[in-house]
Order: sequence, then C-alpha cells, then structure tokens
Amino acid sequence: MDVIYALIPGMLVLGLAAVAVLFWAARNGQFDDLDGDGRRILMDEDEIDPRRLPDADPDEESSGSASEDRLRY
Repeated sequence: MDVIYALIPGMLVLGLAAVAVLFWAARNGQFDDLDGDGRRILMDEDEIDPRRLPDADPDEESSGSASEDRLRY
C-alpha cells in the first residue's frame, strides 16, 4: 500500500510532462505538415545535372567511374 504513495505523484509528473511536450510541439509547428512526408516518399527525386557536380580532385587516382556511379544511383 505504501507503493501507491510513490506511484501517484510519479504518474502525475509523467502526465504533466507529456502534456507539456504536446503543447511545445504544437507551438513550434511540429504538426503543421502531416501529409508532406508521406507524399514526399512517393515522389521521384530530381535528376542530377552532371554540369553542376563539383570537379574531381586532381589527387584522386580513379578514372572518374566513382562520379559516374553517383549519377546512376
């Protein structure tokens, strides 16, 4: 029976913390765009323009195939 004297205040503190986090999230715009992430995963990514990629380092010994692999994937 003595345990309940510790559990009740503990549950009240956890409940108040949950309410505080909910209000913080609502005030900081965490719930503004709920559908955006779900739709964004279905959209295709923009293709990379090879002219906009940074030039390879002159110290790099590869033949440039690594940059071509980045464009394919």
